[in-house]
Amino acid sequence: MRLLLLALALPAVLPAQDPLEIIRRSTELDRRNTEISRSYTFLQRQEQRDLDASGKLKKTESETFDVTLLEGSPYRRLVARDDKPLSQKDAGKEEAKLQHSIEDRRKETPEQRERRVADWERKRQKQREPLKELPDAFNFKLAGEEALNGGDAFVIEGAPRPGYRPKSASTAFFPKVKLRFWIDKKDYQWVRVDLESLDTITFGGFLIRLAKGSHLTIENARINNEVWLPKRAAIKGSVRIALVKVMRGEIIYTFSDYKKFQTDSRVLTQ
Repeated sequence: MRLLLLALALPAVLPAQDPLEIIRRSTELDRRNTEISRSYTFLQRQEQRDLDASGKLKKTESETFDVTLLEGSPYRRLVARDDKPLSQKDAGKEEAKLQHSIEDRRKETPEQRERRVADWERKRQKQREPLKELPDAFNFKLAGEEALNGGDAFVIEGAPRPGYRPKSASTAFFPKVKLRFWIDKKDYQWVRVDLESLDTITFGGFLIRLAKGSHLTIENARINNEVWLPKRAAIKGSVRIALVKVMRGEIIYTFSDYKKFQTDSRVLTQ
């Protein structure tokens, strides 16, 4: 009887432990997160840490933006530099930009508004396109389990699959990176993703170039018990921005103060 019960249980257990199926399931849930996330406003802080040749911190700069929906698509308003409120002059400039954008968007015809919102949606979908190729581009293996952010997570490693040919420019870097995922065992959501470059790669519309050995790490968190949204993202290593500016250090993005737009979004105007 025990052997029979075990045999009946195996088909349900084995697929859940298969790393490729875990990746596929979490990718589909990420699509749902993308849909829900459009109703949230948040604060986005970007910090750049420059290191000198010896690896010592040379300079740190940061900017904080309030990101909210304005007439159907996002609007980013600068609210702080180096964690300090803007000067009265700069705050006035940001307020003027906001008012100008509000006026422009409210003057749009229904067709113009629909086109603007559709353009934003296309950009969001394009950012997700590389996820569709993950199963074809990498060989995945279950590397273990770890306690992370108050829960247990599968740890899955992805190595470039020999013979894989990228189907689009957005996935051209796949053969030059290896991946490591931490996926929540309960929700099958991405808690953390780490990408390590095995060679020089470009992405982000070819505006960012990472040298070999650089890392891109993304951490997500559960918000309002309904959606997983970005908490922190960091690029560490030698980075060329817009193919012009070269820096060695870290670029760190943090996301906070998530609020649902329909009910409790922040008032933008002063």
